[in-house]
Amino acid sequence: MRVISGKYKGKRLFAPNDDRVRPTADRIKETMFNILMSRSGVYGTVLDLFSGSGALGIEALSRGAEKVVFVDKDADSIRLTKENLAHVGAHAFEVYHTDYRVALRKLVGRKFDFVFLDPPYAAGCEPEIVRTLVENELLHKNATVIIEHSRKNDLINLPESFIIDRRVCGNTVLSYLTQAEAL
Repeated sequence: MRVISGKYKGKRLFAPNDDRVRPTADRIKETMFNILMSRSGVYGTVLDLFSGSGALGIEALSRGAEKVVFVDKDADSIRLTKENLAHVGAHAFEVYHTDYRVALRKLVGRKFDFVFLDPPYAAGCEPEIVRTLVENELLHKNATVIIEHSRKNDLINLPESFIIDRRVCGNTVLSYLTQAEAL
């Protein structure tokens, strides 16, 4: 694992020691960020839910995000995220060691420009999280929610107010959600 581009380009990131955390492959991460950079770039405040190693949020910081909020309930993931942040020399971040539901309640009153959502593939919590982001007004008007999920998960029951752009990368799908009224 490495930082693909930006001010931390080429920095190696520490990977988990076991298979409980499924880091985003460099190939998928590069595809994800190439699409974001071709649209609007990465800016503002980013929420990295289920941050794992912190690789997605760190890539966002490297490419221009002002601040990233990392959330994970796993102690080893939080330790790994902090180690990777220190390793690249990042400063503009917050780290929450808690369940995503608790974090989303704590973050009420804040607004995010990008949300990276990479839960365990079998969890099926994506629609609930997107609804919570909308109901708690956690998204800026032009925000993008990027969901990394299994090809087997068709993301049914997402709020109808979103336009979904899906990109299939083997068994992984990257779904970019943008609120319809923002377009």
